[in-house]
Amino acid sequence: MKVFRIAILSIVALFIVGITVWIQQGEDRDALYQVSVLRGLMQGDYDGKIALHTIRSHGDFGLGTFDRLDGEAIELDGVFYQVKADGKVKRVDSNVKSPFAMATFFNSDMEFHLDQDSDYVSLQQLIDSRLPTKNIPYAIKIEGKFSYVKVRSVPEQNKPYPFLSEVIKNQSVFEFKDIEGTLIGFRMPDCMQSVNVPGYHMHFLSRDKTKGGHVLGLSLNNAVIKIDDINRFIMELPKSQDFYNLDFSVSADDGLATEKSK
Repeated sequence: MKVFRIAILSIVALFIVGITVWIQQGEDRDALYQVSVLRGLMQGDYDGKIALHTIRSHGDFGLGTFDRLDGEAIELDGVFYQVKADGKVKRVDSNVKSPFAMATFFNSDMEFHLDQDSDYVSLQQLIDSRLPTKNIPYAIKIEGKFSYVKVRSVPEQNKPYPFLSEVIKNQSVFEFKDIEGTLIGFRMPDCMQSVNVPGYHMHFLSRDKTKGGHVLGLSLNNAVIKIDDINRFIMELPKSQDFYNLDFSVSADDGLATEKSK
């Protein structure tokens, strides 16, 4: 009888643990995971901190950059792509590390069709008009044919690292016309401006996975827009002396303005 009770209690304990893990995993799947604060990247903290396989465990959809600011990072359907400064796109080994990244498990809460001529500004205005609130983050996936896309990438940096505003002066810019692809991006609220830039941050990846980058401008009139609202936020701060030594009282507004406007 005693053995039977112990067995029953063990089963109950395992059940409770399993339910707890399941609930936690479910919560994490509806969260935005972020590596570091964007202001750290603005101040030149470019050394990779978190491996891509760890980021992938927190989301199958995202963006960011790579160790030493080596190009633009895109995560789509759990696969990471790197857009190098020469414009070439390649899949990336999961052991590569990132100094800054954002990821979530994309699950559309809202979907609508775009059938009017839109540039980057009017597209953002249209999405804003559909949002139930502007005080939470959103993941945004836009699939369609673009009449025009303007993107950028940045070259790998060497120490001593310059501020991002200086790096962007030497960015590589690419323009594409009549191209099918996906916008992978996020809209961050004003209330989170201490950890990220309010507004839209989008990367583009062509359908054939050969072109992409950080979006500077676009034009389209036929696309499907999917929006995932996010109510939980997980941030992993770097365990590095470089990050510990950053002075966040120093203004990085120029860098932030450059990023936000582009």
